[in-house]
Amino acid sequence: MKRAIRILSVVLLTALLLLAAAVGTFFAVTANVRLQPEKLALSDSVVKLYDAAGGELPTGGAGCVPFEEMPDYLPNAFVAVEDKRFYSHHGVNFGRMIKAAFKNLVSFSYKEGASTISQQLVKNTHLSGEKTLTRKLREIRLTLALEKQYDKREILELYLNSIYFGHDSFGIARAAQFYFGKEASELSPAQSATLAALVKSPNRYSPFKDADKCRARRDFVLGLMREQGFLTEREYAEAIGEELPSAPCEREGGSAYLTRVSEDFAELFPDAGTEDFRELKIYTFLDPALQSELEKTQADSDFCALVRDNRTHGVKALAASAGTPARLPASVIKPLLVYAPALEENLISPATPILDEETDFSGYRPSNYGGVFHGYVSARYALAHSVNVPAVKILNSLGCDRAASYLARMNLPVDREDYSLALALGGMKRGFTLPALADGYATFAGGGIYRPSSTIARVESDGREIYRFRPEETRVFSEDVAALVNDMLSTAVKEGTAKKLRALPFPICAKTGTAGGANGNTDAYTISYTADDTVAVWLGNADNSPVSATGGGAPADVALRVNRALYSDRSPQPPDCSAGVQEVALDREEYERNRRIVRADPAAPAVATVKERFRSSALPQTTSTRFSRPTIEKPSISVSNGAVSIVLCQTKYYDYVIKRENRGIVSVVYSGKYRERIVDNSVVAGESYVYTVCPFYRDAEGESVTLPAVRVESETAPPPEDWWNE
Repeated sequence: MKRAIRILSVVLLTALLLLAAAVGTFFAVTANVRLQPEKLALSDSVVKLYDAAGGELPTGGAGCVPFEEMPDYLPNAFVAVEDKRFYSHHGVNFGRMIKAAFKNLVSFSYKEGASTISQQLVKNTHLSGEKTLTRKLREIRLTLALEKQYDKREILELYLNSIYFGHDSFGIARAAQFYFGKEASELSPAQSATLAALVKSPNRYSPFKDADKCRARRDFVLGLMREQGFLTEREYAEAIGEELPSAPCEREGGSAYLTRVSEDFAELFPDAGTEDFRELKIYTFLDPALQSELEKTQADSDFCALVRDNRTHGVKALAASAGTPARLPASVIKPLLVYAPALEENLISPATPILDEETDFSGYRPSNYGGVFHGYVSARYALAHSVNVPAVKILNSLGCDRAASYLARMNLPVDREDYSLALALGGMKRGFTLPALADGYATFAGGGIYRPSSTIARVESDGREIYRFRPEETRVFSEDVAALVNDMLSTAVKEGTAKKLRALPFPICAKTGTAGGANGNTDAYTISYTADDTVAVWLGNADNSPVSATGGGAPADVALRVNRALYSDRSPQPPDCSAGVQEVALDREEYERNRRIVRADPAAPAVATVKERFRSSALPQTTSTRFSRPTIEKPSISVSNGAVSIVLCQTKYYDYVIKRENRGIVSVVYSGKYRERIVDNSVVAGESYVYTVCPFYRDAEGESVTLPAVRVESETAPPPEDWWNE
């Protein structure tokens, strides 16, 4: 018995010592910790935005919402899911903390949290995000102080006006506007539950990132609200059937640019919560003057326009009337999917002749604009003038798998179910956003290296830089292929579908595109770029109703205006059209008559050549000797009315010597420049003649061609017309 008493005494003494040590540690660690009321109320400046020059931008902050203006089910939604004993505890739920600590100890991790709403408020406003015992003790001390100085309604008000809801939305007012476009006082039970669902992981449960996860989490919150008596069965049933928001609502007085900033911020910090940010400063690439220029755009339809800096890879301006939805890319996909990959695979060169004719590809019969077919055209002409059939033929040779693999490297993925030859003309189910297409075109400006763009240059929290934009680089095309595409798209400006931009006083590349069907056009694009910037414009309607615009029309007008404003005080660097590229003179006659790509004879006159650019690694290997060793096909010869006629069907650049042999005597019947027909009237009836034709070019004598022997028959007078009457 005495032994048991001694053991119990030791245990009690040990427990008292441990308790004393714990209490001593608690007070020692928290001795200098003081609740600071000014930190509890986060102002509109909790997040500050800056343009590229460092000027502060309006954040669209909606202020703080008084508890009295909140519908009852709004705070109740957060109580239900975050802290169901909020109204009964004194700030710290010690039972819940012990249970969570045990689970963490067993799992050797920090998976379980046990923070009450009061603790979350303190943690978010007063402490760092580190998970240590010291921070936890300070959190408890501050929470107890909070509960002494503020009542439950005040704590809830402070909490809801300070927490992070994702997409750089801090506080319930901003979240209500961003997700639902309304005041917090107007939120429905389902909308309140949606916002409460976000707090656990704002990016993971965002309705704009994963609607299914968001709906499941929202419905879970609604279920808790019903169980805890915050919703009736009828209210619950109505809330469950309410749709989630499908797209962000524009900031009050804000722009599509700020919406894109929110999206980029959410991508950068997908797992962040309120505790991860203090005095947040977001520095963007925004050029306010350029943004103002874009927002001047007048259109009879929805529109989107942006300017991307090809040096910093930052988005300098973005204006849109209906956001940046994924749309069918039409012909602006051709350089990315067809021509650049085919050049990379050495399937084509800019000079490659392609027959543009009505073609049936196993039931798919693409047509050109206006139903016109052009016969043989070069790949350069087909791209510059956006001729459809050649693009489909090239994709048919290249294969959808290979072509789509290049798009994937530029973050332009294509679903396998969309693999068909219609891809060459932008035929797919979902399409791409304009910023994504602009990034793809910037790959050509960047020498074949893909770098994704961003609106955010850097982010600071509590004076410490937590992010700086350094885009990853992916080599998609060889430098020489990018140079050739640049050169071909400069032709689109000089003489093709983007010729409206040739009014600009500097070199620029561009491609247009128009998507539509039997009911009219639905999408119209112009994407232009220099080495410095990419300007992309889309016109269409969000509901896919028809528009009158074509790619080379209204969008090109906008691109022209924006480029003029962009370079009003400077000239941009032109896109590189020469890296790894050689210009080659081709034999014009071989190219135009025989559709063969043959180097011109070095002795050829300039007018007998046509120049084109090739990859230095894929130059034409055959060289013509048309002028250094003149050769001709056998001319035709005939006899009529006592004269011999020789038709020359060869190059007009030669001189010709024609000789005649009769009875062993050789004489020259013609010596001089090309003439289509040479007539020898000095022949004698009844005699046979053999002619030879020899071409010359300057001092180079070609090989003589001997023509078949001809005989000049005696002329016989025709019978009189009325011979039968004689």
